[in-house]
Order: sequence, then C-alpha cells, then structure tokens
Amino acid sequence: MLLSAGRANIVDGGGYCKGELPAARIGRPAASPRTVPGPRPFWYTEPMSDNLQVGMISLGCPKNQVDAEEMLGCLVGAGFTPTPQAAEADLLVVHTCGFIGPAKQESVEAILEAARWKREGRCRALVVTGCLAQRYRSELAGELPEVDAFLGTRELQRVGEVARDLLGLTGPCAPSLGRVRTTPPHVAYLKLAEGCDNRCSYCVIPALRGRLASRPPEEVLAEAESLAASGARELILIAQDTTAYGRDLGLPDALAYLLRRLSRLEVDWLRILYAHPRHLSPVLIDALRGPKVVPYLDLPLQHIADPLLRAMGRGVTRREVERKLDELRRAVPGIVLRTSFIVGFPGEGAAEVAELAAFLEEQRFHYAGFFAYSREEGTPAASLAHQVKLRETRGRLKRLERLQTQIGHARRRELVGCRVQVLVDQPSPDNPGWFVGRTPGDAPDVDGSVYLTGGNPAPGRLVYARVLDAHGYDLVAEAGEEGAEVAG
Repeated sequence: MLLSAGRANIVDGGGYCKGELPAARIGRPAASPRTVPGPRPFWYTEPMSDNLQVGMISLGCPKNQVDAEEMLGCLVGAGFTPTPQAAEADLLVVHTCGFIGPAKQESVEAILEAARWKREGRCRALVVTGCLAQRYRSELAGELPEVDAFLGTRELQRVGEVARDLLGLTGPCAPSLGRVRTTPPHVAYLKLAEGCDNRCSYCVIPALRGRLASRPPEEVLAEAESLAASGARELILIAQDTTAYGRDLGLPDALAYLLRRLSRLEVDWLRILYAHPRHLSPVLIDALRGPKVVPYLDLPLQHIADPLLRAMGRGVTRREVERKLDELRRAVPGIVLRTSFIVGFPGEGAAEVAELAAFLEEQRFHYAGFFAYSREEGTPAASLAHQVKLRETRGRLKRLERLQTQIGHARRRELVGCRVQVLVDQPSPDNPGWFVGRTPGDAPDVDGSVYLTGGNPAPGRLVYARVLDAHGYDLVAEAGEEGAEVAG
C-alpha cells in the first residue's frame, strides 16, 4: 500500500512540520511587507475581506516551487493570505512530488502531518496537488478521507475556486494576482517549459507532466522583466529539460536567443539548471559565454557506461558526453559543473560502477549527486531483467558519494587565497555579524555557501571577497566593498 509506511511514521511521531511550514519551501516573512510590481514575494500581504489564511507546503524541485508560487497567487486572488504557521491556516495545500520512491514517501508524510493539523488546529480544508495527486488520485482518495480535494498537474489553476467552494465562500473568484514568490527577493526561478519529450526509460515525468510545451519567448521575457523590476538579481532558468526549450515551437536555438535577450535586463546573474548533454548545441555552448551568464551548468548525466546509457534511453554515448564536457570547458574556462547519477539501474554490475568511479576521478566535477534507482511502475525500466538488490545499490551509492565528497572538497580548497565574487543572501543565522552568500558557481539550496566576515553587505548585493578557508563545501571569506575587489 502506498500510505502504510507514511502512517507508521506519523504514529511514531515522525513528520517535519512541527507547527511551522518548511521555511526553505515557502519562505519567511520579512520585517515589513512590501508592495512591488509584478510577482510578489511570499511576505506580500494585503487586506482580505474574508480574513482567511493559507499554508502551502511545496515538496520536490524548483519547478514544483514555481507551481506553488503560482497557486499562491490564485489563492491570494481568491481571498486568502499566506501564513508560514500551520496552526494559523484555515486552508492547507500540500504540493507533492511523485518522481521517485523517496519523494513519494516525503509527500505522503507531509499529507499526513497536514491532516493532523486539520484535526487539531484551525484548518478547515486540506487540498493535495501536484504529481502524487496526478499519479495516485484514486488510491489516495480511498486511503485519505481527511483530504478534501485533489488537483493534478494540469488543474493547478483551479486551486482558488476549489478552496473557496470547500470553505463555503460565495461570489466569484478573483483572477490570480500573479506569482507569490517564495524565494528571497533577489533570487527568482524562471520556468521556460512544462513536460518532457526525452522518454528516458526510468522516468515518469512525461506521464505526470505531458509532452514538452515551451512558453513563447516573448512571454518568458515579459515575466523576466517583471521579476527584475521586483528586485530579482539572479534569474535561474528551469524546465524538465531546459536545453530542449523551444524545440516543440520549431526553435532549436531558442535558449541561446533567450540568454542573449535576458542579458539586457537589469539583473546580475543568469543560471541554467537541468540541462541535457544531447541538447548542448554549439550555438548554445557559445551563448553560455555571454554577459551575465554565470560559469556554471547543472548537467545530469545519470551514468557513463554505454550499455546503461542505452538502456536508460539517454540518447548519448560516453564519447559524446566527454566531447560535450571538453567543449564546455574550452568555451567557458573555469566553468563549475554539477551533475547527478543513478546508481543500481538494472544491468549495472561491478564493472559499470568501477567505470563510473574512474570517470568521477577523471572529470573532477565540483558537485555531483547520487540517487538509488527507483523502480517506477509503468516505466520501461521497471520490466528490465537484472534488477539490482537494494542492499547492493546502497553500498555502491555510499562508495561513490565518499569518492565525490573527497573530489568536491578538494575543488573548494582550490579557492583558498582567491578573490571571488559573492552574491549576499542573508545575515548568518549562526554567526552574528557575518553574512552568507554564494559564488557564481553555487546554486541556492543545493550547493555550497560562502560565510562572509568583515563589512556590512546588504542581501542581494554583489561583493568581492578573499577566501580564507574551506570547510567541506562551504567557504569562509573576507568581504570587500560592494563591486570592488579586496586588497592583498
């Protein structure tokens, strides 16, 4: 049963909400509300006649986070005010991920925790949205009577009217007021497309999200301009496969075009997540050299052994991947590469694991994540022979993680003594008088941080700093003046 483990965890006192909705997923209120044009930050509020509050729990990737921000815009238009406190919410929305087993488990636990707040708190309605609702609506509805409504990935825009109906509100539902941003004001995700056409054999995304549906370039640019006007200094471009953007519109070089246009905006950094090696054309690689495009690329490779790449349906060979990596490093000297790999895919043996380990040592990626293969029903890979036992997969994963940790930490130590540019994110919560930021080679939430001492830099500002030390993936640096390098 899908929910059995989740219910056991809740009975045992598990779950993560503990009365406050996850700050990393929904943002924290600022000291005072601000009214800004275009997309509003999470802490934007305005008087609502119904005085109803909504708590949003968004799980999974930044693409889901953008969905949650858009739903919050619909809910604000429908008369709700966002709150980070579950106990204060009249309505709770759990936006789920159903990509792999651990993500489904996390989603189930979040639903059950929200159901507890419905029983014990102020909450009068619970809505479950997103991938898990799309994939398991009937099963969830049968096992979770506490949930009042399920909305799949193609119904999210209905959340406002559904919420009003559940709470017995009369009158028409006002239009969405635009995205309610949950990131810090100086960082914003920019979603380019929905769905995916890659058909990797292990992946359920096409079934959950449909085929690739790119947004028209002018629509993306209009949103980007609005984000910049609202204070965003870093735009992070995302999609299921960001490098496939525009192909369904007959525009194979749409991402390169978009980068050139975005570079004209009043932003400092442009970052790309979720690239695919098959779609790294010479035109796109050249565009990565453009102004404001940070020397960074998130490029999931999934494996490097040719038999597994074929079985995964990745559409590339090891030789082609290595050629793309060489082209990237020649075009963008010093580029920081983040990647990810699936461990324990059917047919993987000791030889393929050894090949992957040697590849890691050769390439010396700055960041790499490893995920145990999840056998997802309905995917071609689920029926493949030679499924790897979970115990063996876990052992391989730990060995590869140890190796990559050594490589990644060594990469960070190479920065000691160097001057680096840092985007300041926030005051350090643990070290009074210090600030936390990131280099161009660090994406928010997933990569390392820079702990700044000296000066009083404002969040959202760029400073130059001299790296004094490295602690794992985190750096300690002395801040200089904004926009100026430190002496020494």
